[in-house]
Amino acid sequence: MVAAFMVKNILVLGGGSAGLLAAISIKIKVPQVHVRVVRSKEIGIIGVGEGTTPGFNRHVFDFLGIRRAAFYKRVRPVWKLGIRFLWGPRERFDYTFFQQLDSGYSDLPKPNGYYCEEEFSDVHLSSALMNRDRVWARQPNGAPNVQEWHGFHLENTMLVDALEQIARESGVEFTDATVRHAERGPAGIAALHLEDGRSLTADLFVDASGFRSELLGKALETPFQSFEKALFCDRAVVAGWDREPDEPILPFTTAETMDAGWAWKIEHEEIINRGYVYSSAHISDDEACAEFLRKNPRIKREPRIVKFRSGSYREVWRENVVAVGNATGFVEPLEASALMVICSQCETIVQTLLHSDRHVGPSMRRFANRHLTRQWENVRDFLAFHYKFNTRLNTPFWQHARAETDISPLDEMMAMYFENGPTGLLRYALPNGPENDFGIEGYLVMLLGMKVPWRHNYAASQDEHRRWLAHVARNRREARAGLTVEESLRYVHDPRWTWNDDPAFPGTSAAPRQQALV
Repeated sequence: MVAAFMVKNILVLGGGSAGLLAAISIKIKVPQVHVRVVRSKEIGIIGVGEGTTPGFNRHVFDFLGIRRAAFYKRVRPVWKLGIRFLWGPRERFDYTFFQQLDSGYSDLPKPNGYYCEEEFSDVHLSSALMNRDRVWARQPNGAPNVQEWHGFHLENTMLVDALEQIARESGVEFTDATVRHAERGPAGIAALHLEDGRSLTADLFVDASGFRSELLGKALETPFQSFEKALFCDRAVVAGWDREPDEPILPFTTAETMDAGWAWKIEHEEIINRGYVYSSAHISDDEACAEFLRKNPRIKREPRIVKFRSGSYREVWRENVVAVGNATGFVEPLEASALMVICSQCETIVQTLLHSDRHVGPSMRRFANRHLTRQWENVRDFLAFHYKFNTRLNTPFWQHARAETDISPLDEMMAMYFENGPTGLLRYALPNGPENDFGIEGYLVMLLGMKVPWRHNYAASQDEHRRWLAHVARNRREARAGLTVEESLRYVHDPRWTWNDDPAFPGTSAAPRQQALV
């Protein structure tokens, strides 16, 4: 076992979003460390549309202190209030980033989920806005009241360009080169030998080399844990189209059930990104492309096939190598977990360095591995949950998914749900409960959305039902007066718009950072 070592110099291998976020996070939070990014221009970046969760916002704006004004100007993100699921027996249901079901109104005796068995919409302002293709309620002056319960739709190339600029401004050094060979040594990786003849050393290597996992996977031969018993999809066909001038920008990602998997739809200002995630054991590439094009006749670009394997390495931090992003593992983008996981990995690396005074020993590495491998397990279980109970189609793939998807880590939670319904106490039966990124809210939304029954349905009194409908009606009224994405973007990109990035700014409890057009 590698003993403790002092970290003064860090080399990040990879210049995509994972490597840049890691470099920025370390340099901003541990400024005394020298951070170098080594990237190959020959490899490039994935360059597809991407969705995030609110965890990305918290990392970028709160943890790192990056100003919203600069981020919006450089990246031009589009807000995402959640996911619209064309999934299960309902025509559709919305999973928002605000707690719809793991909460309740003070004048009602039960949490919200008990009133949503039949009609599951407009539970909160966020879902009422989504339901009407609106993104924000109005401030008294008519401007959008931007809240914290949102993620983003991002174009990956614009994000990477912005992150590189922020990294350089933060003092990160860049080396454009291709690694020919990683030399092993007693502490893990001794040096990276470049094709131009140079050799680079570091105290700590951050592997952000994507699916190749050059250091953690290849050089250190870390065992890989497959998620094949829980997640059966292993390919995606990807394409998109240019947005028409009168085509509205929707404030959510769409997840649509397909014959052998599901399809995403991600909204950007000028384009729409579409992809079909499928199981090659149940449909051929040609058949998947044909179904994809048949259901998306507006696609003009040639679709491309992306192959992947779902799983993660059994260790994320091994010897003097810690990995981030796809170099640690990968799952399909069903819940837009990729950047969420990267941000959590970056924060774990930073906290490990800070709490050890940069003298990283075996116990700190074990801590990091426990936390980060549990996170992968949480993501695996939550995505598998989507497949287990989706009764929308009865194709061979979905028959197989319902029969064979392994959600055994959730057995205790499901037993409690079948007996008691959508109680918030289910959180105590969740694996890694307090550390579960999706919380019980995510599971409740999927259970109610897919109409998974429980033993004793709750019969609300007439008075309860009247009060429930009054709350729903209020949400609907406020949402009808809300702003579209296009209207809100015009405010935010107006040069007179200002963000207040002072955490002490006196705003509402839901939005501590208010903004105005001045």
